[in-house]
Amino acid sequence: MDLSSRLRDAHQRGEPPSVVAYNRIDGPGSSLDLREFQQALWRVPDAALDIIADDTMEWTRKLPRTVGITVDTGTRIVAEPYEQRRIAVQSLDYNTNVQATSGEVTPNRDNWLLKVLDIFGLSGVKFVLSNIKSSTHSAGLGGSASATTGVCILANELAGRPFSSTQLVSLASRMEQDLGVSITGTQEQSNVVFGGVMDYVWFPWGIPGRPETGYGESLRSELISPRDYGQMESRMAIFHTGRTRSSTDVNSVWKEALATPEGYMLHVKKPAIAYQFREGLRTGNWNQVLESIREYREIRTALCCQYMAGAEQMLAEAEARGCTVFPLGAGGGGAVLVFGVDPDSLMDLRKRLTVCDYQDVPFKIRAKGHDLFHLPLHEE
Repeated sequence: MDLSSRLRDAHQRGEPPSVVAYNRIDGPGSSLDLREFQQALWRVPDAALDIIADDTMEWTRKLPRTVGITVDTGTRIVAEPYEQRRIAVQSLDYNTNVQATSGEVTPNRDNWLLKVLDIFGLSGVKFVLSNIKSSTHSAGLGGSASATTGVCILANELAGRPFSSTQLVSLASRMEQDLGVSITGTQEQSNVVFGGVMDYVWFPWGIPGRPETGYGESLRSELISPRDYGQMESRMAIFHTGRTRSSTDVNSVWKEALATPEGYMLHVKKPAIAYQFREGLRTGNWNQVLESIREYREIRTALCCQYMAGAEQMLAEAEARGCTVFPLGAGGGGAVLVFGVDPDSLMDLRKRLTVCDYQDVPFKIRAKGHDLFHLPLHEE
């Protein structure tokens, strides 16, 4: 499908097709979306899978899950006209530009986003990527997965939506991990597709009894409605340590620990803590939220000592004020979630962390995981 002439007309009208794919804040339950953890910690529950008895979803307590909180940082992706039968992907933040003839894209790490365009049969198009906030570079907010998922969403729109939402989650996740870009699961990808403050219960092989489902499937529940986002925002902050980190380095340590008896017994505690985090958010029990963050962080630190690198002083300052911290993504640098039950204590902590030269990353919670512009692409 050659789009060069249609995109040229769209740009002349000032209507370039584009998408903004938003990032997420994770918390207790993060890393349980990784393929290995989904599979290792999952077992058929006693309750019927197609019945949600009540809002507590107690029957999912021992299943791997993650809560995603969509925030207004992320990546803008614009489709521009390009040479016929050619495709390209340019990143303004990373100063890269890869290109190839449509149908001839080799499957390697450098071509992972270009390969997405090729999968959808597109040509005559270049995708241009840029962060909407410069402070989120290498921040542990799921940036690479947001970019990958955004490319999948925009390519899917330009191709006439051949894939479902779940298929897009699966495609983005597999493309990033299988081509060696990073160790990733389905958390960030699902967040970009579905958005909001969402609880995801993972089904690594699809939902039993539903043959039409597969990898990327999740049981989703909205925990907090948009009208109540302010209650969360007053108790949360994000600070960047000023250090960059590779999530793959930390994730690989956690994966190795999963294969040892001691590591497995620590990992197996995670789903119950993630469930408590979920319930604390759903019911507004902020003390329960704080305690689940603390317990989950301690397990992650026991599994990988580098997890807290760069955030040690931040933790000390937080605990002195009755707050706590949670390094985002795989930790080891980057952004850190700061949480406080009392908004006034959190405000005092924010002032102190700014003095300590940590960078405040302002954010607002969003109900949508992505926004589309000037789509569908119409012919003149």
